[in-house]
Amino acid sequence: MREVISTGNILVAQAAVDCGCKFFGGYPITPSSEVAHEMSVLLPKVGGTFIQMEDEISGISVALGASMSGVKAMTASSGPGISLKAEQIGLSFIAEIPLVIVDVMRGGPSTGLPTRVAQGDILQTRNPSHGDFQSIALVPGNLEEAYTQCIKAFNLAEKFMTPVFLLLDETLGHMQAKAYLPEKDEIEIYTRAKFEGDPKDYLPYQADEDKPAILNPFFKGYHYHITGLHHGPTGFPTENGEMVDYNIKRLINKINLHKDEIVDFEEYKLDDAEICIITYGSVNLAARNAIDKLRQDGIKAGLFRPITLWPSPGKELKNLSKKFEKILVVELNMGQYFTEIQRCMLRDDLHTLFKANGRPISPNEIIQKVKEM
Repeated sequence: MREVISTGNILVAQAAVDCGCKFFGGYPITPSSEVAHEMSVLLPKVGGTFIQMEDEISGISVALGASMSGVKAMTASSGPGISLKAEQIGLSFIAEIPLVIVDVMRGGPSTGLPTRVAQGDILQTRNPSHGDFQSIALVPGNLEEAYTQCIKAFNLAEKFMTPVFLLLDETLGHMQAKAYLPEKDEIEIYTRAKFEGDPKDYLPYQADEDKPAILNPFFKGYHYHITGLHHGPTGFPTENGEMVDYNIKRLINKINLHKDEIVDFEEYKLDDAEICIITYGSVNLAARNAIDKLRQDGIKAGLFRPITLWPSPGKELKNLSKKFEKILVVELNMGQYFTEIQRCMLRDDLHTLFKANGRPISPNEIIQKVKEM
């Protein structure tokens, strides 16, 4: 293991470079700007390219272009910037262009609270663009995971040929502390599949119903078309109903039929617990501290923490509903993930602790809420 003292934002940049990212395109926005700054320092050292564009839209556009050339690419922003990137995120979904999108969350809506913490983009990353698709969003809960989940985001983007969101919040992005990281030779790195046959036989979008497209790098002799329109096997637009139906279902199936490879979660002192706390992101740290103190007072609380928010760990949430009578959902918003938990659990008696004023949730607030329960 490597011992470092760092912040979440900087660890994201380090992880990206360590797993082979060679391009970053973006535009500064609080509280994600340190990701871009660190990439501007690290990428030239490994033969990569950093470019700051004139706005968020062009930042994601050049990142998508780099990805189409065959390199691993990343962009970073916060809620208002993700809103601006929405159209190109949709292009990434339908054209199946892999990209890691780092979103360091702050308060909203609109420009909201630029320098304060919130988990305000949870629903935004479920449906960041119009149309039908299944998004992937990973939410680290500590500094080590800012590093390891960034690597997982790249692996999933490359494997499923899709944009993947890495969601930090301001607290985790700017927190500076000791972290223990895997050695570089221990990192599992996935690189997108390539078609190796005769170029005349290349049909990038002719894939099985649960498989992604195979997009060879541009400029290597394999000709195909990239478009935001619905398309046939070569990428050229089509309005054929059967073909459109097949492809839109494939965009969803390639994720939902492989949840076991994607969904990740953590349990803490849940085996003998009588009260279950569900939370994610930096609130995880407060929840763990609260659970330890509650147990000193004889109250057996435990934690369930989704690390993959989308697709959600629905099976696990359903099982929790059967096991626990008392469940507390804690979020730095007004209940954006609570609605998904309710959907999975089919319950209307869940307890909640929501906060959206830009201030973190403390262990004492969680303790007080649990004792009220």
